[in-house]
Amino acid sequence: MMVRVMLAYIDGTGFANIVDGSGSGFAYVFNLDTLFFSNICKSALVHLAPLEAVLFDVDGTLCDSDPLHHEAFKVMLQEIGFNNGVPIDEDFFIQNIAGKHNDDIARVLFPDNFEKGLKFTVEKEAMFRKLAAEQLTPIKGLLKLTKWIEDHGLKRAAVTNAPRENAVLMIEKLGLTDFFQFLIIGDECEHAKPHPAPYLKALELLKVSKDHTFICEDSVSGIKAGVAAGMPVIGLTTRNPAQILIEAKPTLLIQDYEDPKLWAALEELDRVGH
Repeated sequence: MMVRVMLAYIDGTGFANIVDGSGSGFAYVFNLDTLFFSNICKSALVHLAPLEAVLFDVDGTLCDSDPLHHEAFKVMLQEIGFNNGVPIDEDFFIQNIAGKHNDDIARVLFPDNFEKGLKFTVEKEAMFRKLAAEQLTPIKGLLKLTKWIEDHGLKRAAVTNAPRENAVLMIEKLGLTDFFQFLIIGDECEHAKPHPAPYLKALELLKVSKDHTFICEDSVSGIKAGVAAGMPVIGLTTRNPAQILIEAKPTLLIQDYEDPKLWAALEELDRVGH
């Protein structure tokens, strides 16, 4: 029986999750010695050779934007007396807001008045754009990875649940307007993430196979979308804890794009593909 291995390296402890890729749900956690762990990381993407494309989420994946979203929600919710005026903390943000579509956020924050919730999220996005225009920065190592992708002649697309206006602003601020060949917005698809539709649309537009493409994501919703679309997902622990992301079954978890685990996997993919 062929088994795809999924692993996650949690908080630098040396512990990893190994999951039976057959879907049985069988999993166990154990401490890995350095050599064994290194070999598993190296082989994480080799089945994709020859690689054709890389797909990216935007918020939290290209840039560390979650603190800006958190700040915008915190200020605006406090202004209207949400939670009796007590500011939302990071745990609340991660559990109820991060990575979710605005329709879902509106239902969580305003369960009795969905239209009011939608209006609130539109106003919040305007506040976010003001903050992003001044404070947005790329995830560490992002430009190193985008150069690697360009040097290898790979196709690429950004796939996000963010409103188009937000996504365009962030991509422009990061200097990646010419890098991405397509920008797919969840709202403009039949379904947004965590449904696989946005990632399947990216494959269709790029004319590439899911068997030769991987995804970079930072949220449970996004990772679930990528996995459901049949592609390996590299999860970034930008803000969401590894123990939360692991539930969505990423192929590999990394801290940022300078993480040695990522480059070990890409170098082995290079070697196998040549």
